Amino acid sequence: MLDGVKPTIGVLALQGDVREHVHALEACGAHAVPVRRESELAAVDGLVIPGGESTTISKLLEVFDLLEPLRQRLAEGLPAYGSCAGMILLASEVLDTRPDMQVLRGIDMTVRRNAFGRQVDSFETDLDFAGLDSAVRAVFIRAPWVEAVADGVEVLATVPSGPAAGRIVAVRQGNVIATSFHPEVTGDLRVHKLFVDTAVRPRAGV
Repeated sequence: MLDGVKPTIGVLALQGDVREHVHALEACGAHAVPVRRESELAAVDGLVIPGGESTTISKLLEVFDLLEPLRQRLAEGLPAYGSCAGMILLASEVLDTRPDMQVLRGIDMTVRRNAFGRQVDSFETDLDFAGLDSAVRAVFIRAPWVEAVADGVEVLATVPSGPAAGRIVAVRQGNVIATSFHPEVTGDLRVHKLFVDTAVRPRAGV
């Protein structure tokens, strides 16, 4: 964190593993708050979109009148981090999903939903993650992967081995980060710390 600046980070609290992200953000020195209303969204310096069920969250964004306000804030440069379902929602295009799925277009990428298989196909592995000095233990639960990225999207991590070797599972574009996996369940705070620092910079005028 920069010079003691404490950002207010929202966690989209419509569905999914909200509590785990709140705890991780607080442990990184941020002030974490749930976001369910447009007024709450307007008050945050950054937003986490948690894992859960992407089509359900998409529908609830419409029900709670958050879809267009969130798209607008992302277009204006709101720092955001999405894990698993959050990655799907932040994409510009999603494969293998319902035709009425609404995306946020926070990162110019194509994501394949449930790419690694069903719940029983969940797994863990160690990933080299750009900008971190040692491997990240990554937990994949009905996870997506990134099929393609546009110019300007930085690939932060890929699967190192196995049938999915080389598949993209972490990306960054500007102030927006997304991972296929769930760092909030491992106790390793470095991905959250990376995001909190991203949210601090525009607030601190860096």
